Amino acid sequence: MEFSRSERVAEEIKKAASQIINNEIKDPRVSGLISVTKVEMTKDLRHAKIFLSIYGEESEKQKVFEGLKNAEGFIRKELAHRVRMKFIPEISFKIDESIEYGIHIYKLLEEVQKQEDNGNEDR
Repeated sequence: MEFSRSERVAEEIKKAASQIINNEIKDPRVSGLISVTKVEMTKDLRHAKIFLSIYGEESEKQKVFEGLKNAEGFIRKELAHRVRMKFIPEISFKIDESIEYGIHIYKLLEEVQKQEDNGNEDR
C-alpha cells in the first residue's frame, strides 16, 4: 500500500510530537495521559493539525490544552530538529473526543446488555 507524502510526513510528526509532548515539555499543566491520536497535513505540508486525546476531567483537559498551546513554538522548534523537512509546518492542536465517545458507546451497550440479561432472568 502506497502512502502519500503528506501521510508519511503526518506519521513522522505524530511520532515526534508524541515524544516531545510526553517527555520534553516542562510546563506543569502538561501532565497526565496525553496521546497524539493523529496528525492531518494540508497538501502543501504547510499546516499540521495535531489531534490529542487527554485523559481526565474537563478542567484538567483545559489546563493541558492551554499548556500545549503555550508550548506550540517550542514543539515546532523541536519538530524541526527531528523531522527532516525543508519547511516545518505551522501546528495547531485539536482535542480528539473519539476515544471518549467510543468508551461512552461501549458503556451504553453494556447497560443495554445487562437490562436484556435481567429481563431474560424474569421469564
